[in-house]
Amino acid sequence: MTADKEIVLSVRHLTKAYFAAGEKVDVLRGVNLSIAAGERVALTGESGSGKSTLLHLIAGLDRADGGEIDFSGTPITNLGEAGLATLRRDRLGLVFQQFNLIPSLSVRDNLAFQSRIAGRHDAAWLAQLAERLGLAGFLDRYPEQLSGGQQQRVAIGRALAVKPSLLLADEPTGNLDEATADEVLALTRDLVAQTGCSLLMVTHSTRLAATLDRHIRLSAGLIA
Repeated sequence: MTADKEIVLSVRHLTKAYFAAGEKVDVLRGVNLSIAAGERVALTGESGSGKSTLLHLIAGLDRADGGEIDFSGTPITNLGEAGLATLRRDRLGLVFQQFNLIPSLSVRDNLAFQSRIAGRHDAAWLAQLAERLGLAGFLDRYPEQLSGGQQQRVAIGRALAVKPSLLLADEPTGNLDEATADEVLALTRDLVAQTGCSLLMVTHSTRLAATLDRHIRLSAGLIA
């Protein structure tokens, strides 16, 4: 991480526990993490180590038990539901293993969905995204008419169309074969670099993790 760059994300002493069969399970036991502007970070860890939980807390999709999450100077742990929804709409890009596209919308409208809601629709940028992602010839198709790799490209394009400050990706290539995963991740890296946004990507692949700027590991509820 470059010391003189702005810190986009700061996570301090974050804790989260769940109850299973009446027993408390500590998933996160005091996680600390900082990500600088433009930095691309891979997060790995064993299954069940809390990787997805951490991303969901950062995105405001779940609430931490303790600790702080600061996003570009905004302490999001203090935000209400409306504030969290605004944060996700305007400043965060979210990409999951499940593509979460809207079946009734065309590729063009899926790509533009978040940026239109945020009031930051940029037709020229959207056209560039579609071209770079290899989707320019599929804009009038619907998700069911696309391959898995193409659907994930739409999901990535939708997240980047709003030009977020931070892209959170949870196993974005988990449903893709190795060659397609490599291609999709390479495109994501390039587009993230072009927009200047930061990237935090959960992956099970140490090979893919090695292609990003920094690789961190979650183990026993802590960043190793």
